[in-house]
Amino acid sequence: MSTTNKKDIVRGKRYTADEKNKIIAFVESHNTANGRGGQSAAAKKFGVSQLTVSGWLKGAGVSGRGKSGGKGSMQSKLATLLTLGQEIAKLDKELSSKRAKFESIKASL
Repeated sequence: MSTTNKKDIVRGKRYTADEKNKIIAFVESHNTANGRGGQSAAAKKFGVSQLTVSGWLKGAGVSGRGKSGGKGSMQSKLATLLTLGQEIAKLDKELSSKRAKFESIKASL
């Protein structure tokens, strides 16, 4: 009989809501562009099992099989908007920083 140490137990990675929303948005985007295949493409791209992606899609009320039009599509769209808004805010901040640096160097010439 073998015993298992606590150190030997492998725990899965925990994903933030933002990471999940990003993956869900990717699946929807892929399915919109290609008709299907978003779930498996997301699993490969993000290194997440297809079963996990499927669970997140069901939890968000999104169909992983092509175009989503079910009851969860509004929630999914809101999640996508939230993720995109966060990415835009981050990029705006980065752009502002780069512009300030550019203007500083330009002024020193």
